[in-house]
Amino acid sequence: MNTAEKNIKPENPGDVFEVERPVVCIQGLGFVGSAMAVAVASASDSNGQPLFNVVGVDLPNARGLHSVKSLNAGMFPAESNDLDLVDAAKRTLERKNLRAFTDPEVYSWADVVIVDINLDLGAPDADEDPTVDFSALIRAMETLGDRIKAGCLVLVETTVPPGTCEKVIYPVLRDKFLARGLKESDLFLAHSYERVMPGHEYLFSIVNFWRVFAGLDEPSADKCEAFLRKIINTKDYPLTRLANLRASETAKVLENSYRATNIAFIEEWGRFAESVGVDLFSVINAIRQRPTHNNMRQPGFGVGGYCLTKDPLFGRVAAKQIFGLDLDFPFSRSAVATNNRMPLVSVERLKTVFGDSLANKRILLCGVSYRPDVSDTRYSPSEIFARALLKESVDVEFHDPMVRFWEEFSAKPMLDFPNLTGYDALVFAVDHREYRDLKFDEDFLKGWRGLVLDSNNVLSEAQIRDLVRIGCRVECIGRGLV
Repeated sequence: MNTAEKNIKPENPGDVFEVERPVVCIQGLGFVGSAMAVAVASASDSNGQPLFNVVGVDLPNARGLHSVKSLNAGMFPAESNDLDLVDAAKRTLERKNLRAFTDPEVYSWADVVIVDINLDLGAPDADEDPTVDFSALIRAMETLGDRIKAGCLVLVETTVPPGTCEKVIYPVLRDKFLARGLKESDLFLAHSYERVMPGHEYLFSIVNFWRVFAGLDEPSADKCEAFLRKIINTKDYPLTRLANLRASETAKVLENSYRATNIAFIEEWGRFAESVGVDLFSVINAIRQRPTHNNMRQPGFGVGGYCLTKDPLFGRVAAKQIFGLDLDFPFSRSAVATNNRMPLVSVERLKTVFGDSLANKRILLCGVSYRPDVSDTRYSPSEIFARALLKESVDVEFHDPMVRFWEEFSAKPMLDFPNLTGYDALVFAVDHREYRDLKFDEDFLKGWRGLVLDSNNVLSEAQIRDLVRIGCRVECIGRGLV
């Protein structure tokens, strides 16, 4: 039965699932929602039998239809090198407990709805006052409020400005329940933010990782805790219950703000190290031996992804838009601005080597995803870098072993390395495993002797020595070569 393209909803879960179980709906099948759908579908009892029937739901647009069709075929929708995740997606076909649809009426089946939809900033570059348009989130909650049954738990995983669950989401759900003749006490709302890490341990980062959560009230928190205990290894990774929804929302925003600020702080030291001939990466590794400093970040190509590029600005949004407070969050805003400028440091380094003008230079950008060994290109620093090169009239081409299609550029990056003849420079921007394994010899270079710019500590000292010995010029961000 192909329900994705025709947008047809079966009358009840019994039309889809052979065994009756509690139904968990995942609202939004992006990088987080699709992985959550597989994780929840993989949850089993002591006999290895599925605990839940899982229903993924997305919009009937191109991306949503792709996710729905992929999951229904037992395939994870995004390129992934996590074999556990890929295998778990395949096993859902044997377990017959995961189906995906584009018809929102399936929410009426749900005992639990996990909300995994995007909430974007209006000014993510931090140059203007950040704002959030809540209209799409409100429509999504209206969709739920019109359909979910009494007693259903709505579990928000989406990162939101503190106060959103209480001041935006709850009123919508409450009003919809009352309009349907249901009671406020029939509504259960909780927040438990995701800490999903795409990569080799994509699935592991959901099932085997600490969770913070809170509920609208004690019954909501109790329901949330009971559910999380069934899908997460809480024996080794205990749950943390916070006092209220705002506390859980604040934990996610502060967590990411701390990391983004840490990265921004190190950036200025990268310029110093390059200037005086210091390998800042070796310095930082030495400092990390001290337990109190083992999470010190390092300089690099830039900060990307959907979280660190925007979440530090949610404090200002919460203060101004939700609570009416005049709090500016200068460190968080400065961190985002600093991190957004990081890719431009590599552009300036190219200008230093080639002269003020880069016009007509041909450059191969190696890595366009936002982090190593993933296919997600959202807010990738490579986008900032590439657009800056295009403004300089550079002929920039793309290579990435993980990315089949770069949506932001409507481009297909090369999956295999081309003949390097004619390129003026290779820029290594993402620490993909394939790049770390490259052997720079004549078989690979075939006489090429251009510039290699390591913008993100991708290349090992041995690789750099090989390049220099062969006759290439090597430049590194954050590492002064002496």
